[in-house]
Amino acid sequence: MVKRLLALLMAFATAVSVLGGVPALAEEYSTTYSEFLYQPAPAVPAFAVPGGNFTLYMKGNDLDVKGIEAVSILHGPYQLPILSATAPAGNDMSTVVVGVPNDVAPDDYFLLIKTDKGTLVLPNGLKVFKEWPKTLKIAWVSDTHITTGAKVGYVCENYFQSSIYKLEEMCSNPIPLHSVVATYSAYQYWAMNDATILVNTGDEVDTSGDATAYNIIYDITRLTSASGLPIVGIKGNHDDPPTIYTQVIGPRYFYVTIGKFLIIGLDTGGDQGYPTMEQIEWMEKVLEEHRDYIPIILYHHPYFFNPRWNYLGGVIENLDPNADWDEIKGLLRASWASQEEISKRFLEDVVKYNVVLTLSGHIHHDMYWLYTDKNGNKHYFLTLTSTGAPDKEPNPPANPRYSPTWYGSNLVVVDENGNVEMPYVSVDIEDNKVKSDFMSVPVPQRFIIFKHETDFGTALKFFNDLDHSVTGPIAVQVPTNAEVDPDATNITYKVITSREIAGRYYMLLNVTIPQGVSQLVIDTGKDTEKPVVQIAYLQPSHPRPNSNFVVYFTAQDNLGIRDLYAVIYDSDGNPVKYGKVDRFPAEPSSGKPGDTFYIVQLPGLESGKYRLEIVAEDFYGNKAVVTKELNVTPSKPPTATSTAGEESGICGPAFIVGLAIVPLLLRRRR
Repeated sequence: MVKRLLALLMAFATAVSVLGGVPALAEEYSTTYSEFLYQPAPAVPAFAVPGGNFTLYMKGNDLDVKGIEAVSILHGPYQLPILSATAPAGNDMSTVVVGVPNDVAPDDYFLLIKTDKGTLVLPNGLKVFKEWPKTLKIAWVSDTHITTGAKVGYVCENYFQSSIYKLEEMCSNPIPLHSVVATYSAYQYWAMNDATILVNTGDEVDTSGDATAYNIIYDITRLTSASGLPIVGIKGNHDDPPTIYTQVIGPRYFYVTIGKFLIIGLDTGGDQGYPTMEQIEWMEKVLEEHRDYIPIILYHHPYFFNPRWNYLGGVIENLDPNADWDEIKGLLRASWASQEEISKRFLEDVVKYNVVLTLSGHIHHDMYWLYTDKNGNKHYFLTLTSTGAPDKEPNPPANPRYSPTWYGSNLVVVDENGNVEMPYVSVDIEDNKVKSDFMSVPVPQRFIIFKHETDFGTALKFFNDLDHSVTGPIAVQVPTNAEVDPDATNITYKVITSREIAGRYYMLLNVTIPQGVSQLVIDTGKDTEKPVVQIAYLQPSHPRPNSNFVVYFTAQDNLGIRDLYAVIYDSDGNPVKYGKVDRFPAEPSSGKPGDTFYIVQLPGLESGKYRLEIVAEDFYGNKAVVTKELNVTPSKPPTATSTAGEESGICGPAFIVGLAIVPLLLRRRR
């Protein structure tokens, strides 16, 4: 309940703020792609090879493109030639064909598009391959659910729980995992692991009106693509209505080609859960125009999904969409099955155009369906667990009969002959039913990056619980003149280069992240200041015996806080332990960048006197400790003006008002 109310409060704060797209870098630049283009977009780049070309699909018919520049941290800038005059393309759209010179190095580029309306800065705008890939290695995330609220899950090893208390009984080091951290970790992991592209199959944010959340996923996309990995994303039901989505992230539906591969992104709407007939007809036209390509379709709501038959999926063989439709439709998700004309036609197209792979999300669980048509062609319908949301079945499950899951992502490989495999995982099938609970990779479950960006520097804390080290490129935004501090860094690294792009300064490194906990510090000088911590209040204000309670506090540092936790000591000075935990982890009160408010959930204590310590330690070992004496006594009987429910809860109006005035209380203390 605490987390729900925090999320509501943060959503309210976002709603009353001024809505808009990604803020401009400076007066001469715009980063809101939708002011200029339909495509490419931050989550739908153009793809090309040296000597090739791509098309800008522009808004309106009066945009005058004066020049186009491609630049990455490592390469360029290159001036790209405009090969055709602006041509009307209907539906308030015009096109310009842009050339890619022969000397352009393979990389993922920012596009700086100079027009009579200003200059658009488009990260992830153009991916240039040395030659078209014969195998597409698709890093896959879904349901990232970026939020400015306080939705947090708890992980350790392969365990995941939505309650910190359950996990503390099993693990000595439970980690609160916010969707912002989870998403950044997964994106960056796959940027370091030689994927061709990364796709996100929807619900990129948790609330479609949360402009700040879209800015966050935009920034994650910007840094990941700057590391060299292009991103392709679609919208989900939480991105609906797509008002801000289409302003900041990308179009509702689209297609791109990568050599011989055709990727189509569809919009299955909000509550409707299926694409419109207009999209189906558009898709058929695209498929017909690309007969010699290998089609891959992305959409959010799964097509096959019958939990009563088997929650994890299964194998369907020798069924024809026409002759055997009555049998097939019983295996469909209810939303698709409710629109038989659309769902039947979609499967007919899958067979007709030999669509080898479709990827979806939405159900926050791994699911695998293999449909073999009567021609013997295989069509994989795969669904991924949530990468960033805690709203899923925990591991261990709440009910032994349920199927557990975790925070996951995956790699799906498609070759030029249309063969599909998931090289990192296996799928067990018995009697045509899938038996595997986990069909995804435990990233970010077991690989987490906590990123801190300030005017003083950028610091990264790595938590690698995989069975191997992780090596690859990583791009970070840093202050001008910042350098890696080798004394504060304990990973293997090499600075490749650094560069300013459109008013932001970036550094590109190649790093090796070992197993365990490690850090990378890039700053403008050594940090000699300890963090500043202040306790705001407790809820309830006087903890009662054997009743859980929450501490609200602020913590901030000029570079970033590496470790933040609470310890409770009894009257003899011994640390209090709950389950396997005696250091109780702090959780962010929101996902907003730079937010300094935190909570720590603490277990019930027996009657007596205790000392509470909040400990904050930065990346240089500077430590701050604040204490508060606790006197845990039984509560007084309810008065005539209160009820037992009000006395025992922390979810009434007083709680919301109290949370809202935390900044005022702290300001008065200062």
